[in-house]
Amino acid sequence: MTIARSRQISLQDTPYYHVVSRCVRRAFLCGEDAHSGQSYEHRRQWVVDKLGQLSRLFAIGVCAYAVMSNHYHLVLKVEPDTATNWSEQEVAERWAALFQWPLLVRRWYQGESLIEPELAVVQQLIGQWRERLHSISWFVRLLNENLARQANREDGCKGHFWEGRFKSQALLTESAVLACMTYVDLNPIRAGLSDRPEQSDYTSIKQRLEREPAAESLPPLLLPFASKDNPDDLPYAFTDYLMLVDWTGRAIRVGKQGHIPAHLAPILARLGLDEVSWLKQLALFRRPGIRVVGDREHCQRFARHCGQPRCHQPQR
Repeated sequence: MTIARSRQISLQDTPYYHVVSRCVRRAFLCGEDAHSGQSYEHRRQWVVDKLGQLSRLFAIGVCAYAVMSNHYHLVLKVEPDTATNWSEQEVAERWAALFQWPLLVRRWYQGESLIEPELAVVQQLIGQWRERLHSISWFVRLLNENLARQANREDGCKGHFWEGRFKSQALLTESAVLACMTYVDLNPIRAGLSDRPEQSDYTSIKQRLEREPAAESLPPLLLPFASKDNPDDLPYAFTDYLMLVDWTGRAIRVGKQGHIPAHLAPILARLGLDEVSWLKQLALFRRPGIRVVGDREHCQRFARHCGQPRCHQPQR
């Protein structure tokens, strides 16, 4: 049974969420259709370009992404405190980059004198926009609507482009966040599209490894890895993360089209994970019906805060 989005997001438990959106009837978002021979490869850049715009406007950080042939993966971090600290003018300016202002807001922004009821309407709208600018639902909605319009225009058709609402998984522990980022960055390798992370196009790991992005487009703003000055950074060293991605890519072989050759990363010892438990946790991101990933205690607390009796956790 479908669960409302409001009951799948609990920011008091975690700001981190894994998002997947898939095309309807497995239609091609990107890549090359083997049946028709038509190439949709250019559409991958559409996803990256729109993600780049949204990551600069929303108070939502991008931890990892991968654009595949008929779906994409995102690992997002919601940052409500950032949105709270924006001034009313900044909220309005960010929203104006996405939608046209009502006339009343335009008058307020230009410094015209407004009567009290008019000012109350403006403040109500800005409050609503502030909430939306750190909403995963609005983030994905704007990303998907833009892509659907572009693809339908190019294909000369109408109708649904996405098979339904996006799927989300709450990442309740540091280990779950790290496992999900690794899973996402390894998607092209598992699909046999590449044999090494540094050559996996349209992924966050390749973007992180490229020193100078292409000048013609703004790549997504990625959350940085650990530094002494910023506690909001991802709590891992980038070199450790690279070693972990490499080791995991070598270890995953059964049922996969591709893999990279294995090397135990130091970060596994720090997180208290052995090889078997790590790979089992990684496999959860492919299983249907899993909306939450983390240990039992965190999952029970998340379910309680979302008004659910429990969170489904498979026997691993």
